[in-house]
Amino acid sequence: MELYFPTELGERVAFVCAAVTAALGLLVFLFPAVVLRLTAFQIGEVRPEGYAAVRSTGAHHLGFGLAAIMLAQDWIYMTLGIALGFAAVGRLLSCALDRGFTPRNIAFSLLQVALAGGPLAYVFGYI
Repeated sequence: MELYFPTELGERVAFVCAAVTAALGLLVFLFPAVVLRLTAFQIGEVRPEGYAAVRSTGAHHLGFGLAAIMLAQDWIYMTLGIALGFAAVGRLLSCALDRGFTPRNIAFSLLQVALAGGPLAYVFGYI
C-alpha cells in the first residue's frame, strides 16, 4: 500500500493539517502529563481515569487525522475541518465566558483555527 501525497496545493494544505492533527494527537496520547502541564492544568493527584480521558482525546485526534490522510476524500476533510472548527469555537467561547484571554489560550485558538481552516478552504474551493 502506498501513501498518497496530493499534487495540488489545496489538497496538500488539507493533508498537512490532517497530519499535524494526527501528530498532536499522538503527543497527547503518549505524554498526557506533559500536555496537561503545557495547557496550564495543575498537576496534583491525577487519578488513572484522568489520564485515560486525556489519552482517549489524543487517540481521537490521532485516529481522525490518520483517517483523513488514508482516505483523502473531500467529505472526510470537511468533517475534520468542522470538528476542529467547533473545538476552536469552544475555546473562544471559553475565553469570553471564563475570562481566559491569555497568550497561551489565544495561541492554541489560532492553531485550532488554522488547522480547521486548511481542510475547509480546500473543500470549499478557496485554495
